[in-house]
Order: sequence, then C-alpha cells, then structure tokens
Amino acid sequence: MKPIKSISYSVFFGDSLQELRNFLNEKNYSKVFVLVDSNTEIHCLPILQNALGDIEFDLIEVSPGEENKNIDFCIGIWRMLLDFGADRNSIMINLGGGVITDMGGFAASTFKRGIDFVQVPTTLLSQVDASVGGKTGIDMENVKNIIGTFTQPKAVFIYSGFLKTLSERELRSGYAEVIKHGMIYDRNLFNMLRDITPADLNDQIIHRSVEIKNEVVIEDPLEKGLRKILNFGHTIGHAVESWSLRHDKMPLLHGEAIAIGFICEAWLSVRKNGLKPSELDEIVKALKNIYPFYKLNKASYTDLLEIMKNDKKNNAGKISFSLLSEIGKCGYDIFCTGDEIFESLDYYLTV
Repeated sequence: MKPIKSISYSVFFGDSLQELRNFLNEKNYSKVFVLVDSNTEIHCLPILQNALGDIEFDLIEVSPGEENKNIDFCIGIWRMLLDFGADRNSIMINLGGGVITDMGGFAASTFKRGIDFVQVPTTLLSQVDASVGGKTGIDMENVKNIIGTFTQPKAVFIYSGFLKTLSERELRSGYAEVIKHGMIYDRNLFNMLRDITPADLNDQIIHRSVEIKNEVVIEDPLEKGLRKILNFGHTIGHAVESWSLRHDKMPLLHGEAIAIGFICEAWLSVRKNGLKPSELDEIVKALKNIYPFYKLNKASYTDLLEIMKNDKKNNAGKISFSLLSEIGKCGYDIFCTGDEIFESLDYYLTV
C-alpha cells in the first residue's frame, strides 16, 4: 500500500515497522527514545523491538489514560530525557494511542525547543486521527488539548497488526473517527461503513480515512478554515468526555463521547446548516447500531455548556460548531446559542 505524503513527512502502511527501521538507519540520531504506557509496553513494545533489531533505545513509560495527559506527566517525560542525556539530535518514538501521540509529540516539540519525533500509533483512534496532522497537546483542568503546538512529526508508521491487541470497546472508540471522515467528506465511505462493524475494518478503509484527514490538513495545516470540519461532533463530544472523566466510575472513551456529539451536532446541522431530516435519521441509525446509549444527566447541562465555552474554536465568547450541510459536506464557524445546545442534548435523550 502506497505511503501518503503529508505536509513535510510520509505516512507508511503495510510493513511500516521495517520502514521505521530503515528511517532510523538512514539518520544519524545521537539517541533514540521510545515513549510507551504500561499497556503498549506489554502488548506492542516486543513487536517494535523485533522490528528494530539491533537499534538501541532508552524507554520512557507513563501511566495510561486521558486523565494522565497533563503537564505533570510531561514534566516526568522531560526529566527522563534529561536524565538519559537527550540532546537536540535525539528522536522520540511515540508508541501508543492518542494520549501517547498527543503528549509525546508535545513533550518532544518543547524539549530544548524541539527534538524530532515519529508517531507509531497502536490504536485505531490514533491511527486515523491523533497521529496525523501535526497537532500535539495536553489537557488542563479537564479541558481537552487546551495546551499544545502545531509540530509535524518526521514520519508516521501505521501497522494494522497492533489493532489485534485492542478490546472491542477500544476498536469501537476509534471507529467513530472513521465514520466522522465519511460524514464530513466522503458520502461513499459513510455508506460503506453503515453496512459493516468495527471488526470488519480493513487496511483499505484505514488508508482512505487517513487520506481524507491528510487532504484536509494539507489544505489548512493551522486550522484557519477547512481543517475545522474535523471538529464535527467534538464541541459537544469533548464536553461530554470531560464531564464523564470527572464524574463517572467508568468514563466514556473518546469515540463513545463524540458519537454523542455526532448525534447532537447532526441535529444542530438540520436546524442551522440545511442537513435534511432524513440524513439525520441515517446518521442516528448508523450510530445506534454501534454505540450504547449514555444516560445524559440534565442537571449536567450547565456544566457541559461551561466546558464548551473554553473550546479553542470559539470566537468573541460565542460557541463555534462545524455542522453538516449534507452527508459528505461540512461547514464551519457556525455559532449556536446555549438554548440550541440544550435542545440538541434533549434530542439525544429521545433517540
């Protein structure tokens, strides 16, 4: 499968870990670091070690989970880099899901004003979303990705074999971003995904999903315009995710939360951007077949709105959305009131 050429780097598929070994052998890095969490250390690091052969590296481990994607854990990464003698000719390999690729990219992009890093995403979510596009970031006070940089990796290596290490729930979470790419950009992809399950995913679908995100990112690398369409479902979805992290014993995963956001924001799309009610029904049916219902608490609406007010896309205190005009086309910089947002949450509770 052909690599995808992004802004300043390539995204490799298929035998991508051999490509990573070739990449490192061609460079003259003084030190190589691998960032993992306790899950990827067990399930994915042995596969990477086997592929790298005699290439030596130092290992940095952090705890898994969105709740640990914060400045305290970044300080731990920076401290380990110092202790291991990292210089500006070092490279960090981020081996993990979205938390590792987001936080590892941020830590690398700011250490000594920036060292090189590559992404080796191990979850479906990170393969089709977090690893591509040059966004790095950490959370602060339960606001997702509020601190970060736009820094491109030197390469991305997508190995679908890592998906075999995922639970059904993790696979389902990542599937939400694949569906999103169909909803905002490619009606044919959405139609295809309606008729399969996350377990039916193949390399071609993953490649097409990455291709869509890459096309959008190349046109608008700094999210001044078109790239904002990638935020469909995320204004409400991120707020629900943040609230769940704070209050639920078993918090929602990212994809589970943005699936709620898709339904709410598709409803807003009918009201604000011309999406047909029949297309809203198509979206709801497709999502209900995959994602379990989450009992939103109406008492949380005010808290959710407060979280949305901190969203990076907002302008002059107004809450900004990216909304569908039809399945496969999406607008951006569309503003909604608190009452409209509450109505969309009410709609979710009825489906």
